[in-house]
This record gives sequence, C-alpha cells and structure tokens, in this order.
Amino acid sequence: MLSREDFIWTIGYEGSAAIIDGQAKRHYGTLSTKELAEKGLFRAAYASALYAQDKHELETVAAMYNNSAGTSYVIDGQLDRLFGVFLIEAKHTIIL
Repeated sequence: MLSREDFIWTIGYEGSAAIIDGQAKRHYGTLSTKELAEKGLFRAAYASALYAQDKHELETVAAMYNNSAGTSYVIDGQLDRLFGVFLIEAKHTIIL
C-alpha cells in the first residue's frame, strides 16, 4: 500500500503505478488533515482523512469544505466523487 504522503499527493495512475506530485509532497507532505484543510487543500485533506479511515477527520474536512464553499456535502460517498479520491492499491510510484 502507498504511504500516507504518497496517497495524499497521487494525481493519477498508470497501470499499477501511482503518479505522485513530488513538489506538493515536499512542501505539504507532513501537514495534518486539519492543517491541509485550513490551507484550502481540501482534496489532499480528504485523501488524508480517507487514508486514516477516521470518521471524525472525514466529518471535519466535510464541514470545513462546506463552510468554505457554501455547500452541504456529506461523507456518504459524495466527497469521494467530488474530489475523485478512492482507496486504490498501487504497487509502484512515479514521482513527477
């Protein structure tokens, strides 16, 4: 399975390899889920919460996103589709 930092900054897949945004990973890779959301990096924050499989973190990200965007998304799969983030097994990484 990918590390948390690799999963958060995955921007796509090529076969069984995850393609990682190396620059974003270097700058923001150590931030917590809440810190990512506070910086407006909602996709990364959602990926972090999903990776942790922590319902409280997922709810926190949803609330912060809804507050920022004026929306009312819930964590029943709507945010998966919104951000395009799903837990997928990757065997290799390609860092750009």
